[in-house]
Amino acid sequence: MAVEHSPANSFGADFRPMNLELISSPGEAVEPETDSGLRMNESAFRAFYEQTATPLLRYLIGITRTPDLVEDVLQEAYCRFLTARLPDMDDRQTRNYLFRIATNLIHDRWRRRGKDEPLPADSVEIPVPTPHYDRRLGVRQAFDRLKPRERQLLWLAYIEGSNHQEIAEHTGLQPGSIRLLLFRARRKLADLIGTKSPAREVSK
Repeated sequence: MAVEHSPANSFGADFRPMNLELISSPGEAVEPETDSGLRMNESAFRAFYEQTATPLLRYLIGITRTPDLVEDVLQEAYCRFLTARLPDMDDRQTRNYLFRIATNLIHDRWRRRGKDEPLPADSVEIPVPTPHYDRRLGVRQAFDRLKPRERQLLWLAYIEGSNHQEIAEHTGLQPGSIRLLLFRARRKLADLIGTKSPAREVSK
């Protein structure tokens, strides 16, 4: 589902999620050590970054609502990706692996804060896929009241369009648990905004 504006705009026009020059100088190979012998040179990494940076940024803003945290996690996720020992993976699996790294980093920070409640909402405006903007709570306000895991699941399902297997790969949850967890998150969001009908089901 399309997003109405780029989340990067919330950081200002000059925001750049990551300075690639910090990782490699021009012409220098970016070559993570891997079990499979897979090697990613600078041009390959730049292409991968251009394909994944905006979706990953949007995902992180959507679940954390905290721009300062997002910027740190985004950069660390790519750095860890470059130094990981990667198995042979196709493009979809590689993208999911990056999202999994970022998800784990977010969870690590939440654990250090001892926090299982939603992080404080910032001024970032994130559209949520529902037409019921005039309900008891605004959709953004309702989304902010969800727990981080609930926001994460709804974001992956209805903004990114991920299926149950892909959501499991992103989050580390069991695929068989995704359907029930999504149902509960949808129901909670519907209760907060005063909507009786649940959102559409995401295919497995």
